[in-house]
This record gives sequence, C-alpha cells and structure tokens, in this order.
Amino acid sequence: MTTTFESFDRMWAELEPVGRNGGTGGYRRFAWTRTDHDLREWFAGQCAARGLDLVEDRAGNQWGWWGDPDTTPGVVIGSHLDSVPDGGAFDGPLGVVSALATVDALRAAGTDPAVPLGVVNFVDEEGARFGVACAGSRIITGALDADRARGLTDADGVSLAEAWRRAGRDPDSLGRDDEALGRVAAFVELHVEQGKALAVAPDGGDDLTDPSRAVAVGTDIWPHGRWRIDLPGEANHAGTTRMEDRRDAMLGLATVVQSARSYAVALGCVATVGKVHVVPGGVNAIPSHVTAWLDARGQREEAVRAAVEAVTKEAAGFGATTREESWTPTTAFDDGLVERLHGILPDAPLLGTGAGHDAGVLATHGVPSAMLFVRNPTGVSHSPSEFASPEDCHHGVMALTAVVTELSAERAADSTGDTA
Repeated sequence: MTTTFESFDRMWAELEPVGRNGGTGGYRRFAWTRTDHDLREWFAGQCAARGLDLVEDRAGNQWGWWGDPDTTPGVVIGSHLDSVPDGGAFDGPLGVVSALATVDALRAAGTDPAVPLGVVNFVDEEGARFGVACAGSRIITGALDADRARGLTDADGVSLAEAWRRAGRDPDSLGRDDEALGRVAAFVELHVEQGKALAVAPDGGDDLTDPSRAVAVGTDIWPHGRWRIDLPGEANHAGTTRMEDRRDAMLGLATVVQSARSYAVALGCVATVGKVHVVPGGVNAIPSHVTAWLDARGQREEAVRAAVEAVTKEAAGFGATTREESWTPTTAFDDGLVERLHGILPDAPLLGTGAGHDAGVLATHGVPSAMLFVRNPTGVSHSPSEFASPEDCHHGVMALTAVVTELSAERAADSTGDTA
C-alpha cells in the first residue's frame, strides 16, 4: 500500500497549515468561518480528484459518493475537519484523510466496492463556535431542532442563521434530512484515541510498537452530561473588606472544583469544571456571583450521577443552585457491526470512550454505526500535544480498508440474498 500511504502523507501535509495558530501550534478551525470554507473546498477538491459525487445535506455536511446510494444504501466512512480552540491536528481530520486514503487503496487494488461507498465530512462536530457539539449530525437526525439551531449564537452574537447567510446559504433550508440518512447502510468513523489505553500494555508499561495495539474497535460512548452551577456572593472591595466579613462566591467555586475531583476519583468516573464566569470580574473586587459548568462522564451511569449529586449537595451549602443542561445515556454501537469489525480485525482490542462523536449521534438515531480508534502515545487530545505516529496512521488506513472491503461485500450479499 505504498502509493496509498504516500497519498495519506500528502493529504496530511496539505492540511497541516490550515487554521494553525503559529503561537500555540494548535488549530482554530471553527464552523462557517473562512478557515472552514477552505477546509470544505479542500474536501470537495479531494472528492473531485477521485471521481466521487459530492452532495450536501440540509445541515451542510459533505458526502462524497462512489456509486449511487439512492439505488442501494452504502457504507460510509469519514469524520470531521473542525477543531476546538487550539486543538490538535488529529481529532477529526485523521478520520477524513484515512477515509480518502481508503478510496485510494481500493482503487490501487483494482477493487470496486460491492455497494456504494461514501466519505463524509461532518460540519461543526466540536461545537466550538455555536456551543452545540455534533451539530451537523444532530440537525439531520432531528436531535437538534432547526429553529433552535438557527438561533444559536457565537461569542460575538452572530447567529448560525446569519453565519449561513454570510456563507451564501439559505438558513431556511437547514433541518432534519431523512433522505441523506436513508443512504447510509452502515457508518464507521475512524478517530484518534483521546486517551492512552492503546499505548499502555496489559502489564501497565508503555506499548508503542505492538502493531496489534495500533487500532481498536469502539464498543460504546460512555454516559455523560453537563450541569450549570450558580454560586451567590456579595460584591465588595478587595482591599478594605475584612476576611471575616466577606461573602466570596469564589470560595464556593473552589469547593465545587475540589469535590468534583475527589468524588470522581472515589466513584471511578471523571468530572471537570472547565468553564467559569465571574461577576463582576475585577481583580480588586470580591466576586458577587460565579457560574460554573460541570462536565461528568464515566463507564457507569450510576457512578456519574452519584458524583454529580455529591458535588451539588456540597455546593448547596454555599447557597448554590444547579441545573442539568444536558444528559446522554450510554450510547452502544451496533452490536452486529461491532462484532463484524472485531471479526475482521481479531487482534484489535475492544475500547469504550468518554468522548462524544457523530457516530454516536447516528447510532442513537438507529443508523448502524461503529468506530475505530488509532493509538495516541501522548494520551492527550483537544491540545497541540495530540498525536498518532505515521506508522499507526497507516495501520488505521489498512484496518479501515479491510473493514470497507468486507462490509460492502456482506451488504451486497444481503441485498441479493446470496448466502454462499
């Protein structure tokens, strides 16, 4: 697959400078910006170069098709190209580039997929600009109402509807798209691992060279949620107010942060306070109000719920109120599809994830979906330190090619009733 790997490396080099922040080394690839336009143009060009028919759905997701999915639903591979603020290079783009390289691998082998093959670039997966993750897949499945989507605003007060208009699009066309989803018989999303499970050997040591641990088969997305905690205080002068006379909302925040960590450790889940808003926000002013957002996730729903309940109980001691903003139970990928992927890749470990993905949104909607994860030796994601070696990326392409070859043959056999 030398030619295929050269194709992968060339595409990777082309994407490397797009949206890169020279000061941090991270990426700022936000939905419906000039950078996003450049990425979409790049994807369209790659599809054209391979003779793929490019179509867009009602959320602006891009689908490049090899074959006619309106005649026979096909197998779809791909991911997204946008990023979190100062995010890493691999989260999303690895799946898109690997999918395009898979097309190259099939062509190089003289193999036509037995059913249509689609390569997808989902828009606004990270939600970095408008605050809703997986917006592109949520809109077309109806999980995100079109009116709510149009009304979402960014930090500058620009609505998604206005962003669409500025991009020369009609926001009234935005909405659920059952026609686009009906073309998908199965979706497999390849993604960099956003933890270090594959880089740690069963004996606990580092394992960065074993090819059998270069790729894992995803099983599920852990339950996860977000909660808003409002902590009251009393504004006053930082230099003249005695310590015993203060009602400092920041003390409540400190308790929330500490208790989130301690309860998560005790209960075997993860919890993070990653965003706060302080009023009045002056260096010389005692905070009168703090709003904090708590993110909690874990393999067991009861553990996550127990941790959040314990944190909010302690916060209530400071007069805080807590509101659940979102909750997603365990998202299991299609059992049959996961079993087939593991059959095709028998040496690959099985791996659940605490991160959300478009594959999870489609799975919840009833589209047979699964994931492949590529080893990340740093274990870091949403950061410039995110990484996957070229060798492991190439292993990912080989795995994805094997999966597409087998799945398309099986889908073709199912559609003709051929069980031979």
